[in-house]
Amino acid sequence: MGAVARPRKFDETSVLDAALDAFWRRGYEATSTRDLSDRTGIGPSSLYNTFGDKRQLYLRALRKYRETGTTEQVALLRRPGPAKERLRALMVAAIDLDLGGTDGPVGCFAINAAMETASSDPDVRAEVRRQFAEVEQALRETVARGQRDGEIDPTRDAAVLARQVLSTYYGLRVLGRVEADRDTLLAVVDSTLEGL
Repeated sequence: MGAVARPRKFDETSVLDAALDAFWRRGYEATSTRDLSDRTGIGPSSLYNTFGDKRQLYLRALRKYRETGTTEQVALLRRPGPAKERLRALMVAAIDLDLGGTDGPVGCFAINAAMETASSDPDVRAEVRRQFAEVEQALRETVARGQRDGEIDPTRDAAVLARQVLSTYYGLRVLGRVEADRDTLLAVVDSTLEGL
C-alpha cells in the first residue's frame, strides 16, 4: 500500500499574497528563500514544491498583481464620468498610494519588475508588457470617449495621447518614490490633462 499524501496546511492564495508583498518590498534579487519562507510562514521545500522555484513564484506574484492591481487601475478608467476626471483619478490615486506613508510596499510592482528583471528575463518582460498593454488599452478607450464627448482634442491620435498619459502615469509612480511633495506631483497631472 502506497503512502498517503498529506494535505497542504496552508492557503495558496494567502501564501502568494505574502510572496508578492515580499518581492514588492525588496525586489526579486534581494528577496531570499529565507525571506519568502519567513513572510509566507511555510518552509522552503513546501513553498517550492507548491510554486516551483523562486523565479516561478515571482512570475506567479506578477500575474497576481495583474489580476488585482492592474485590474483596479483599468476598472477606475472604465467607470462612468467625464474622461478627464477618470484620467485624473487614476493618476491622483497613484500619487496618494505612493505618498500614503503606510508601511506597505510603494510604487508599482510591474514597474519595479520592468526596471529590475524584465531586461534579462523574457517571461517577466512578457508579463509586464501584458500589464502595461491592459492599462494602455483602457487609457485609449478613455481618451477616445473624451474625444467623442468634446473634452479632448478630437484631431489628435487617441493612441498617441493614451501613451502620453501612460508615460506620465508610470513616471509619477517612479517619481513618487523620491518626491514627497504632493503639489509638485499634482502639477504634473494637471499639466498633462491640460495638454489633451
